[in-house]
Formats: sequence, C-alpha cells, structure tokens
Amino acid sequence: MSLLLQKLSNPSDRKAVYDALREISNSMTRMEAERDLISETLKDVKDKFELPPKYTRTLAKIYHKQNFQEVKAEQEEVEDLYESITSQ
Repeated sequence: MSLLLQKLSNPSDRKAVYDALREISNSMTRMEAERDLISETLKDVKDKFELPPKYTRTLAKIYHKQNFQEVKAEQEEVEDLYESITSQ
C-alpha cells in the first residue's frame, strides 16, 4: 500500500476527502456557468453596440476591481517607455 493510501485508510478521512472533491467539482461547475454567462454578455454587447469583446472585458475588469486610476497610470508609463525605446 502506498504512503498516500495509508494516510487515507480511515473511512471517515476518505469520506472527508470525497466530500471536498464534490464541493470543488460543484464550484467548478458554477465557475463554468459564470464563464458562459460572461461570454454571452460579451456577445450581446458586441451585437447591440458593435463594441469589441476585448474592450468590454477590459472595462468590466476595471469596473470590478475599481482601479481605473491605477490602470490609467500604468498605461501612461507603458506609453512613455515605448516612446523612449522606439524614438531613436
């Protein structure tokens, strides 16, 4: 018997691990459903407003994290870096 199997020789331990696996699986199912909903919403916005999904997704991430100023500052820094590197 392997060392891992020995650690799970107690039926109550195996049941606890099994219950944890079921909970993780249920969570993964919910995550898949949420991803599907996000994809459908992105498609709806694209169809109704001709807004590309990459922009809608970016806007949604900024809105969710409430970090507009941080994103703006990072973008300005990238622009400055790019210009300093490429303007020769």
